[in-house]
Amino acid sequence: MNPSMLARLEDLEQRLSEVNLQLAGEDAARDMDVFRRLAREQRELAEVVEHLEIWRQALRDAETARQMREDPAMREFADEELADAQGRIERESAELRRLLLPRDPDDDRNVFLEIRAGTGGDESALFAGDLLRMYSRFAEQQGWRVELISENASDLGGYREVIARISGDGVFARLKFESGGHRVQRVPETEAQGRIHTSACTVAVLAEPDEATELRIDPDDLRIDVFRASGAGGQHVNKTESAVRITHLPSGLVVECQDDRSQHRNRERAMGVLAARLKDMRAREEQAREAAHRRSLIGSGDRSERIRTYNFPQGRVTDHRINLTLYKIERIMDGELDEIIGALQSAHQAEQLAELADGASA
Repeated sequence: MNPSMLARLEDLEQRLSEVNLQLAGEDAARDMDVFRRLAREQRELAEVVEHLEIWRQALRDAETARQMREDPAMREFADEELADAQGRIERESAELRRLLLPRDPDDDRNVFLEIRAGTGGDESALFAGDLLRMYSRFAEQQGWRVELISENASDLGGYREVIARISGDGVFARLKFESGGHRVQRVPETEAQGRIHTSACTVAVLAEPDEATELRIDPDDLRIDVFRASGAGGQHVNKTESAVRITHLPSGLVVECQDDRSQHRNRERAMGVLAARLKDMRAREEQAREAAHRRSLIGSGDRSERIRTYNFPQGRVTDHRINLTLYKIERIMDGELDEIIGALQSAHQAEQLAELADGASA
């Protein structure tokens, strides 16, 4: 372990002591936002310090084994102990390097999941519905909550566009690499001659901003229109102007929401989606300004970037960013995304570690 890394770890160890004192203070729970922030920081720091202590113990065990080797009668046993200690040193060093990687501040946030049909007409809209079901099933397996915010259904089923809010623990951390172009290859139900068609959808995963601390939107920058909801009939649809369209004039972003009977609720939902889109847009603009920024191993998450292909005739799903192909398409479409998402997270961490090593050697 290099000296700079060890110094960082010792600083974190000292910070844990400070956080523990703050949480033990009489006024710790007076401001619950501060208390939750400190409690989260304590959990993260405690994990680092725990591995640091295991690493230190392995160093002590290695030194003890070296001293034991001086006794010929103990040399064989000492060599075994030394090998074991060195293995623990290597494992803990690798884990500590991983724990020191920069953490995305949005990882714990809820998300807005936006799916839009692209090339392929009705088949693309059907695929958008399949993707929503896939992510909803995955969310259910994680114990997350899925709330439909806005939908524009197609005539034959599926969606031209659909927006859902997914809430729970670590949602953005798990789903953030899903943004991009998703392509499907299959025989549509309406295809009489059995020909394989290719169509596509775009997926955007947007971290939900914290209303209390982020993104102030000037009301003068908004144009808000109300109108009657479209879709299936009924007296409510015919008589009540509950649907809301919000236009952010400086950026040109437009958000519509008409799924709730309450105009106030639709306006609240639309503002949440608009804030998430603005936050995402500004983050992308900032990244674009960084001329020396290295492109991530798993891609930029650009909406136009093709990230994954779902080939039904061959039963395979291929993630093009990491060259991963899995032959279990039915299970994946049923929400079994852990293997893909885990591989994407591992690839991202590997890229971060490589950048960290490059920086240390520079």
